[in-house]
Amino acid sequence: MAVLAELARRCAFGDLAALARSGHAPRRIEGIAEFGHQLLQLDAEDFGVADPSVPRALVDRARAVRVPQEPGEVDRGALGSMHAGFRLLLEVIAVHWERRELGGVVAAAHIAAEYLPVLAWEPVLGHAADPARLPERMKVAGSRFGVAAENDRCTHTRGLVAACERSLRVAGDPPEGWRNYLDRQHTTVIKALSVCAFECRTPCAVIENQRADERALLAARCRLAREYADGAFVRLRHAAPVGHGFGVPSEEEVLDAWGRSSRSLDKHALFRDEPEGPDFPIPGLPRVFSAVAGVPITPDTLLADVSAHLITLLHT
Repeated sequence: MAVLAELARRCAFGDLAALARSGHAPRRIEGIAEFGHQLLQLDAEDFGVADPSVPRALVDRARAVRVPQEPGEVDRGALGSMHAGFRLLLEVIAVHWERRELGGVVAAAHIAAEYLPVLAWEPVLGHAADPARLPERMKVAGSRFGVAAENDRCTHTRGLVAACERSLRVAGDPPEGWRNYLDRQHTTVIKALSVCAFECRTPCAVIENQRADERALLAARCRLAREYADGAFVRLRHAAPVGHGFGVPSEEEVLDAWGRSSRSLDKHALFRDEPEGPDFPIPGLPRVFSAVAGVPITPDTLLADVSAHLITLLHT
């Protein structure tokens, strides 16, 4: 039992679920262990579908990170706000670091890079680039968002234009089409929004409808997000099994890459001026997310709370 409790403390949720299924651990822990495993694997589409044994409070917190699998779902989850998602990403990174799973650290850092511009746009849009609500802001007079690529005044490539055009109508698609868009084109739309914020040479109504101070802040936040995505820390993915190679970086390599990224990030006033915050295995990473979001983004305790619940079940 002491060994099982230690596995729970180390967030070895997948192992515990497998042991419960095979009869080597109490069956009563299987549901919560599988739930924790989904969280650690960032299997967000299933966060809201948990075993009845999982406490409702934990399921509700996970649903804040879930992406709606149908366009008309009332609970918008991560499309309503990405704050909970980034808090979970930070906790996942910390857990992988403690378990010396550097591939998991690199994978989560890369996921963060793809979605980070959403944190910058969220105060402007009022949501996290939810395709069901994007037309309210993007399909307006003077907007070139999603307009034919032949429009040479728009900086978007054909691929970006096609993804943006689909984002404005996908809410009317059946569930299969909605999920296909989320799988294949949503991150492309996020990239397009980043281009709108600070790379477009001839801004359309998407940007010009904002006040000058709002435009400047949005541009600065998206530049910081791009600096993070282009840095050595995120590029480690290409040398890891989750990327295109077969090596896994060591702790020293990860920290060295982060140090080089930090020096680049430090050129941005938003990052320099952001308070340090609590200690974190990758020093200053929460500062990046907080600076881009404009509000504190600190690690969640969802995995820790699942772990604590598991330990309680093991001792009852």
